[in-house]
Amino acid sequence: MSAMDVFWQAPPISRTLAAATLTMSILVYTGTLSFYYVLFAPSLMLKLPPQLWRLFTSFLLTSKDLGIIFDTYFLYTYGSKLETASPRFTQPGDFFAYLLFVCFTIVGLNALVTGGMIFSGALVLALAYTSCQDDRGGQATLFVIRIPAQWMPYAMLLITFVMAGPDAAKVQATGLIASHLHDFLTRLWPAFGGGRNLLPTPTFIRRLFETTQASVSNRSFGTAFAPAQRAPASGSTSEGVLPESWRNRGTGHRLGGD
Repeated sequence: MSAMDVFWQAPPISRTLAAATLTMSILVYTGTLSFYYVLFAPSLMLKLPPQLWRLFTSFLLTSKDLGIIFDTYFLYTYGSKLETASPRFTQPGDFFAYLLFVCFTIVGLNALVTGGMIFSGALVLALAYTSCQDDRGGQATLFVIRIPAQWMPYAMLLITFVMAGPDAAKVQATGLIASHLHDFLTRLWPAFGGGRNLLPTPTFIRRLFETTQASVSNRSFGTAFAPAQRAPASGSTSEGVLPESWRNRGTGHRLGGD
């Protein structure tokens, strides 16, 4: 099996995010692409023409040197675990909707509070927090130390504080806040507050990720079966008010007839 075969068999969202992050980081740190065109700068996004790409590129730049490898590795590891094995994201588009919410929350917190310009560390911590909540009660390994899984994101934040300073830790902490907010609105509030899921996946996102083929995947909580979503018939002008199973009926027979 070639490297490209392995790449295409990886979870699509996580592989794309990791590949884009690795490519962007190499381009910037080798001097091929200027750091100026990547960072988050609200003033440049509000001028004409607006530089809206900064909303995305600010998540695709890792820290320097070994950070290129480790940040990309953690981004893919936690992302692929959530995309394929998390009981939170079982419907088409759930993981993508989660990423959108987390990323926009990180952007808002940094724009209003920290003034951060690069958010890959915050995104990694958000993914780690959500993934470790699924493993609550288990054990995780940080280098050679075994710690409770739910402590892992806090240990990662402590390492950032010690090695990169309080400013970098503040930016990274916005990922922790964003992922906890998502957890509260989608799981804690419905389960313990008696409310409903306040962040359901929008229908248009769900339709983007629907598949016309049935699939079976092994998840940590068991085997998940995803049935094929029926594509609308071409040339149809109206779906009517009856369910599909009622419209596709046979000729029928009169009660009491021969």
